[in-house]
Amino acid sequence: MDDSDGGTCYFKRVGQDDCCCELENVLEERRKLPGATTKASTSTARHRRRLHSALIAIFKPSTTGSNEHKRHSVDSTIPIINAPRMSFFTSPTRVYLTAAAMRLVFLVYGAWQDAHSAMKYTDIDYNVFTDAARYVSRGASPYARDTYRYTPLLAWMLLPTTWKGVWWFSFGKILFSLADILAGALVVKVLVNPGSGSSSRTGMSSGRALRYASLWLLNPMVANISTRGSSEALLAVLISALLWAVLNRKITLAGFLLGFGVHFKIYPFIYGLSILWWLDESSPRTKDNSGNRNSDGERSSSGVIGTISSFFTPDRVHLTLTSLSIFSALNVSMYILYGVPFVQHTYLHHLSRIDHRHNFSPYSTLLYLSAAGGTGTGLGFESLAFVPQLLLSVVAIPLVLAKKNLPGAMMAQTFAFVTFNKVCTSQYFLWYLIFLPFYLPTSSLMKKPRLGISAASLWVLAQALWLHQAYNLEFLGVSTFLPGLFLASLFFFGVNIWILGIVLSDLGGLEHPSVLSSSKAK
Repeated sequence: MDDSDGGTCYFKRVGQDDCCCELENVLEERRKLPGATTKASTSTARHRRRLHSALIAIFKPSTTGSNEHKRHSVDSTIPIINAPRMSFFTSPTRVYLTAAAMRLVFLVYGAWQDAHSAMKYTDIDYNVFTDAARYVSRGASPYARDTYRYTPLLAWMLLPTTWKGVWWFSFGKILFSLADILAGALVVKVLVNPGSGSSSRTGMSSGRALRYASLWLLNPMVANISTRGSSEALLAVLISALLWAVLNRKITLAGFLLGFGVHFKIYPFIYGLSILWWLDESSPRTKDNSGNRNSDGERSSSGVIGTISSFFTPDRVHLTLTSLSIFSALNVSMYILYGVPFVQHTYLHHLSRIDHRHNFSPYSTLLYLSAAGGTGTGLGFESLAFVPQLLLSVVAIPLVLAKKNLPGAMMAQTFAFVTFNKVCTSQYFLWYLIFLPFYLPTSSLMKKPRLGISAASLWVLAQALWLHQAYNLEFLGVSTFLPGLFLASLFFFGVNIWILGIVLSDLGGLEHPSVLSSSKAK
């Protein structure tokens, strides 16, 4: 070894005496070989330097990573002992098993709380679902159960809850929990492979996609709502599958999912215009941007008629006809089986719905006063409430944002729809949370951590303030409708409007159309 550093070998200094002595002995023997020449001495010195570097790589690993190890290594048998540790998100199995375990813990805890606490874990809606399934099992209508406002398909799906056995009652909760995980897997699929609908698409790595999808998969709020017996996870599967089908131009499948989703729960109809508007921009076929021209370069049509005719592309017509056919077939079938009660409870009821319980909307107090007074107000504000809601979520947002970013536009639509809805419960938050992994990667909420933390904190705080007022009302019997509950609802509404403004600003600032949020903001 070179003793120019003060006479003490590096390996002796760090305590590797045996290794150092063995190396020095080998080198000393080579020096004593007869006939050693200057050339041999040069070779020996080079060999010493290489061994020195190799031992440094073993006993004092470089911080520059595997490339440095390769540079110092002289023998493939020398182990590299500082291999990088595996990230949790590099293993899909680990993420999905953790998500399943979380839901299992919630299910077991929920069963215990239902048995030992006056405040039940199981959502009241789940009791409605299972009661309706019990009516169906006896050959009756699910609408014989008061407050059942859903498609009969849901009651049919939950027929196993009527079978004998304590755990069969939880069949629906398990089904909804599995649907949660399936929805998360579909989110990962879209993030990794956005589809062929846009030349500007950029897919994520599997690990990065799992990180963002974990906002859904490992979200305690999502797991809690599903394990309490809310069916929103089934809609999450349908919507995430719809998004995948559209982005991959599976038009027939997309039409089926859209028609089925609107039948299952009305609100997915808001995505229809966004999808139709996006299909033109995302067409993989070569388009003539100069207008509708014939082979001689002359316009075959002009003005409004030409614009209208160019809108009706084969894909748009195909999607529209398929979705309408599925929606109509399901509704006609259910009407034949259950008659007018099906139409009334599944659809018409929501036009004049008055629900002031568990309602975050600022309309909740007005609905309460309206119900308590028993007075009418002409058309009724409960019907007029649809006007700003639909103008924003069904018309304005799709036309402005859909061609720039379809998943982002769908999130903005859903967020606006829920925010302005006259009935807003915790389950409805899942409608837009499923889109969060598509929006967040390049959002200002991620680029500006303080803004993101502030938005999340205010959103949670506003809910906590509202829940405090609701708890005093429902469990302590304290009338908090005015001013407490009303002010808490207004505060939550204001926070949501602020967040919606951030989302719209982010999406509106995209420079180029994209499938996912992969474009740079202006």
